[in-house]
Amino acid sequence: MASSGGIERHSIDWVPLSERHGKPSSVGAIWFVGSLNLTGLATGVVTLSMGTSLVWTVVATVLGSLFGTFFMAFHSAQGPQLGLPQLVQSRPQFGYVGAALTVWVFALVNYVSFNTSDALLSGQAMNTLTGVPNELGYLIAAAAATVLAVYGYAWIHRVNQWLTWPFVVVIAVITGTALFSGGLPDGVWTPGPFEPAPFMLVFVFIAGFQLGWAPYVSDYSRYLKPDVPVRSTFWWTYLPSAISGIWVFVLGAVVSAGAPDGTDPVTALQLSADRLFDGFGDVAVFVLLVGLLSIMAINQYGGSLTMISIVDSVRPVSPTRVIRIATILIMLVLVGAISTLVGIDDFNWFFANVVVILTYLFIPWTAINLVDYFFVRRGLYVVKEIFNPDGIYGRWGWRGNLAYVIGLACMAPFMVISDTYRGFAVNALDGVDYSIFVGLPVAGAAYLLFARSLDLATERRMVEEEGLLTPTRH
Repeated sequence: MASSGGIERHSIDWVPLSERHGKPSSVGAIWFVGSLNLTGLATGVVTLSMGTSLVWTVVATVLGSLFGTFFMAFHSAQGPQLGLPQLVQSRPQFGYVGAALTVWVFALVNYVSFNTSDALLSGQAMNTLTGVPNELGYLIAAAAATVLAVYGYAWIHRVNQWLTWPFVVVIAVITGTALFSGGLPDGVWTPGPFEPAPFMLVFVFIAGFQLGWAPYVSDYSRYLKPDVPVRSTFWWTYLPSAISGIWVFVLGAVVSAGAPDGTDPVTALQLSADRLFDGFGDVAVFVLLVGLLSIMAINQYGGSLTMISIVDSVRPVSPTRVIRIATILIMLVLVGAISTLVGIDDFNWFFANVVVILTYLFIPWTAINLVDYFFVRRGLYVVKEIFNPDGIYGRWGWRGNLAYVIGLACMAPFMVISDTYRGFAVNALDGVDYSIFVGLPVAGAAYLLFARSLDLATERRMVEEEGLLTPTRH
């Protein structure tokens, strides 16, 4: 897995069985700490601006997190069986080139967009703590995250394990302060009327945020041994991610409720925490900034693997340490440039729209990928053919691409993108966004139908001959 110095040497290639190690519980630290940061808090801040009361925001947040994390956690369960990064697993459904021009491009946008949000918040946090300009603050934070991303899988796991319990203690204190320090306005816990449109907007936003982990969730379980049962990886991903997500999203909404309108997430957190004692706001910002550095590293790491995958689909490359470091640095520069253009003042607008749009783009993909893995091929793939442009999976997987287009097209009439786009069915449904409940079953069912023409008997014989994979354990 690593050479001297502990720097990971694998990237998009298959992890040999001799290098598999660890327990499913190690995945739990990644996805618990993964939400306990400034971006997770900002997610909750944004939800309260969507037009419903704090009580209904909390209800929609809980339901949205439980829903979105459910699908994300099943992607995590693919890692031990296949030993491959998440997006490379899309080649059997979308084709060697097809995956690069559809799924992977969207995934790269996902990484860049989320890391741009991270960059804006890290820059603002560094400015709050030290007074340095936001752009310089981002570069300092990103440099630390880059080092962690370069060291890779093992160190990302290790750092998140170290952070888990200190974060539980500090964020529990922050939560207690936000709830009981007297900063909330009177009547804030009065539910008010139930309004389906803003309620579903929060639901889709939160579900989409959690689903946003799906394109890279199994990157952090792929070193586990293949005999790890699906249920173990699923629960060690689902519960930590859903619980920490709900915790920090609700905390963000509560912090926002106690801050003046239009306050950015970092300042809102500082104002809330300072009610315990002067200076605790800086402590709170620092702790969630440290958590943000961890997730910035994860986004840089995932963005690097995606760039390598895209290039490899056009022109085969050797997955060396050098190319992984180079693509991580490209991520750093690209994100820095975009975050400078966006600016912290437009954070809420940028983040809200990015998460919703990416949710729409990944809903059909997650349905197709999970249906293929659990119901069509049942976890059995010919690994060498995944890296063969002229192999059995083809350059263009018409089944996956057509099912994706059908799923997205059926979602379009039900979509709501702030004031920019409203599908024609939305008005008839009182402004409620039901697209997520359309895209998942339609794309999944379409792919299942198209997959009936696959020669699975031949493929399974090739899997047996290769001898790298065993039937998925549930």
